[in-house]
Amino acid sequence: MIYLSLFLSFFQIGLFSFGGGYAALPLIEQELIHVQEWISYQQFIDILTLSEMTPGPIAINAATFSGNQIAGIFGGIVATIGVTLPSVIIVQIMAYFYFKYQNLTVVQGIIQGLRPAVVALIASAGVTIFMTAMFGHSEWPVNIADINFVSIVFFAAALFLMRKYKASPIQVILITGVAGGIVYSFL
Repeated sequence: MIYLSLFLSFFQIGLFSFGGGYAALPLIEQELIHVQEWISYQQFIDILTLSEMTPGPIAINAATFSGNQIAGIFGGIVATIGVTLPSVIIVQIMAYFYFKYQNLTVVQGIIQGLRPAVVALIASAGVTIFMTAMFGHSEWPVNIADINFVSIVFFAAALFLMRKYKASPIQVILITGVAGGIVYSFL
């Protein structure tokens, strides 16, 4: 029964997560933490961290790691299939219609209208991740006493490395991962 629930949850996430993997993150968070109550916020952040570090699309990685966390290896496979199947179906249908009607003004208007919504979904995911990393939760209002100063230092260092020295994201992930392993092992 858990496998069917996993499949349907991730199928729904895949069906409504327009705009790519980052746009799916708020939906994954809502479904796994609030609706199904399968994982905690901390587990979600850990899954996101692993998903970001692992090669491949973040939504698929998050589905795989979440399914594995909830129901083992087969759960990871089921969740991955669930999140990707809607995209396969939708892309096939949209490609057919887009190539048939791509010159229509209405089609161009729809595409223009979707762009701001996608940016909002990605920004929402970014704010959720930032809030959870810095305060341990993503709900408002925040308590200043909950600030994780170590996370702020790592965030500032990562931003500095990327902006000042043009460090690649892989370098920044490796540097902050090693530094976090050292720092958090002493805390």
